[in-house]
Amino acid sequence: MKITKLLGVAATAALATGALVTGTPAAASSDTLLNAEMVPALQRDLGLTAGQALARIQSETAAGTLEQSLASALAGSFGGASYNEATGKLRVGVTDAAKLGQVVASGAEAELVRFSAAQLDSTVDKLNAGERAADGAITGWGVDTKTNRVTLNVLPGKSGTVDSFLEKTGVDKSAVAVVETAAVPTLKYDVRGGDAYYINNSSRCSIGFSVNGGFLTAGHCGPGTVTGSNRVAMGSFARASFPGNDYGHVRVNSNWVPRGIINNGTRVSGSSEASTGASICKSGSTTGWTCGTVGAKNQTVRYAEGTVYGMTATNVRSQAGDSGGSFIAGNQAQGMLSGGNSTVTYFFPVRPALSATGTSLVLG
Repeated sequence: MKITKLLGVAATAALATGALVTGTPAAASSDTLLNAEMVPALQRDLGLTAGQALARIQSETAAGTLEQSLASALAGSFGGASYNEATGKLRVGVTDAAKLGQVVASGAEAELVRFSAAQLDSTVDKLNAGERAADGAITGWGVDTKTNRVTLNVLPGKSGTVDSFLEKTGVDKSAVAVVETAAVPTLKYDVRGGDAYYINNSSRCSIGFSVNGGFLTAGHCGPGTVTGSNRVAMGSFARASFPGNDYGHVRVNSNWVPRGIINNGTRVSGSSEASTGASICKSGSTTGWTCGTVGAKNQTVRYAEGTVYGMTATNVRSQAGDSGGSFIAGNQAQGMLSGGNSTVTYFFPVRPALSATGTSLVLG
């Protein structure tokens, strides 16, 4: 049958205990965490040891509990709170000087502030109600308990647009701090194996596996610019190798975040090669999630458009548009869908594609 191409420290001892609770806290354990991956993430991103991360979690949990208690006890004089990582204590704002001692007695740090939390929240509510009157240069606003103000962000040189907006909303201008920033908020979209993408706003293919800065897919899908399944600009092909090979590397822009998952939630945890006869599944943007078994390897496939070497055969069902889609065995990435016929679907192995493009898998 004719083969067709499928297009388409604790930080300090004080950090651990501070003065948030009476007595000495019990040692935290990773076994008590709801998310076991939190500790290594805190180590990596905050520069902590495992013990410091666990101590910080314990200290912050105690601070959160104390905040709720003080917010209720202080009522209308509660001016918001924040965690002071330098001391491991809760810092609490109070609008009534007579209640500062109450806060200190609880073990928290106390600060006399002008606005209550309720006043700041009310300011945000008023700004929200008048949101349509905000100039496009105003990119957002919200409560900042550390400064006891509502921070309003505006593009550089555009602060002049703020006064009219504040006047229209009727807020107390002294409660608002205007900050000029060039940073503009944008939506973030996930790069997931099996999702559709479009090449030059025309043909459709499927994402294989997320790699650092982008994703791998089929080479015959490129070259060109790429938009996501939502038709939002995504990036462009950095490399498209076909024929001979059939792998492509797409670099994505800052609106897109490569994730180590397939679009049905399957995590990608490595690229150990599955044996012939082992079960394997694929995700593509046309036929979705389909499964079968690994067939013969090191296959030479002669498409009308050119010959591809070193491919692996499977009996997994696929159709046009699935090209580039993820082949995965368990949680191990195997390759990207290339093409096939009514009984055989071939994929190009992921390992040589990673080597050739100098990329590494994003793991889930």
